[in-house]
Amino acid sequence: MRVFIVGLIIGLIAVPFGAYFYFRYGYAPVATAARPIPFETSLAKMALHARIDKEAPKAPPYQISTDDLATGGQIYREHCAVCHGLPGQEKTAIAKGMFPEPPQLFHGKGVTDDTAGETYWKVANGIRLTGMPAFTGSLSDRDMWSVSALLAGADKLPPAVMTDLSKPLATK
Repeated sequence: MRVFIVGLIIGLIAVPFGAYFYFRYGYAPVATAARPIPFETSLAKMALHARIDKEAPKAPPYQISTDDLATGGQIYREHCAVCHGLPGQEKTAIAKGMFPEPPQLFHGKGVTDDTAGETYWKVANGIRLTGMPAFTGSLSDRDMWSVSALLAGADKLPPAVMTDLSKPLATK
């Protein structure tokens, strides 16, 4: 029993010191091209989903109109497309260089399986350590809901909105 207790005490001391030295002396992967730390992806996703489940609004506070979707498309093109892409277009150089890779929201299912409330939470709050910024304070509440509704219904958008979204991004 004594050996077990001594081993437990040594383990409780060694693990935090080992973790400290792992980070302190540059062994932790920090480059976007580096592989994630063990359990990094699963722990981050677990924490994110728990927080969203707890805080995300269930529905927009008002009825979303076609005009809101058109506004959401303009805002998406201006603020989101450089990372999350546009229908029928390749990833941008910025999106290719990010870690974790930003989801391409108009390729595959995107976030159409997420509620507008879940997408709104992500737009409003951002997601730590991913490059996804929080837009609270930069965009109005209605603008954030417009983008969120646009993305939640991306598989059934009005033709005029899809036409606007399918235009190539302007390059400088």
